[in-house]
Amino acid sequence: MNHIIADIFIGFLYTLTFFIIARALLSWLPISFGNPFAVFIRNISDPLIDPIRRVIPRMGVFDLSPAVVILVLFLMITVVNRLRS
Repeated sequence: MNHIIADIFIGFLYTLTFFIIARALLSWLPISFGNPFAVFIRNISDPLIDPIRRVIPRMGVFDLSPAVVILVLFLMITVVNRLRS
């Protein structure tokens, strides 16, 4: 696998991970959902989180779907790193 393409893809996966974490942190803060920053974060993270939410229901007040998405992203990073070597 081309190292440059692998590095770009890994950077993209880490960026998605950052947005998922930011989304989870924003859910704990009293920020309006109409806030442009919150809308931007939701627009990026929702396509990744929503399919998992349909499969894994909430456990009371806890939503585990962001954690599942982060685990999948880290698994993808690990696979790309192994293929790159």
